[in-house]
Amino acid sequence: MRGEIRIVGGAWRGRRLRVPSGPGLRPTSEFLREALFDILGARVLDAELLDLYAGTGALALEALSRGAAGATLVEVNPAYLRVARSNAAALACQGRCRFLRMEGLAAAAALARQGRRFHLILADPPYAGDLAEATARAVARQGLLLPEGLLVLEVSSRAALPERLPPLVRARRRRHGDSALLFYAAESPETRSA
Repeated sequence: MRGEIRIVGGAWRGRRLRVPSGPGLRPTSEFLREALFDILGARVLDAELLDLYAGTGALALEALSRGAAGATLVEVNPAYLRVARSNAAALACQGRCRFLRMEGLAAAAALARQGRRFHLILADPPYAGDLAEATARAVARQGLLLPEGLLVLEVSSRAALPERLPPLVRARRRRHGDSALLFYAAESPETRSA
């Protein structure tokens, strides 16, 4: 095990989550999670959440701590998924979680075929390569967001993703050190005609 990180807000504030060591695992920092959830604010309350590339489950568990109704956690690495399940069990919230051992893009397609839609989709794909853009395009194309939903991507601060991924448009970009948060929402009639 690499160590632990803390839940930074909500009912489980201060509770610790296990973090394994392993290739490609880069848990979202406490600082960045706090910034993200400060921006999301009340949007988290009663939300159905999809956490793509969930790793330890920190993003989904942070959302549940802050009042999200339920979370689907997607992680392809079985060891990381076991840790995410263990973290959920330690918080006694397994009943509000669904765990899928799948790659993020495959999960987006499978969930779309099932007719699943979400208020919030949080995606923290590996920084290397173009997986962030591919994920954003898949979410947009598959129609996984509810009409007032929001997709949030954690990417390298050097990443250059398009402003528009029809039917989504970037509503906000927030940089924090080597990372950036990109917020995409459904295009409004005003932005479509712009």
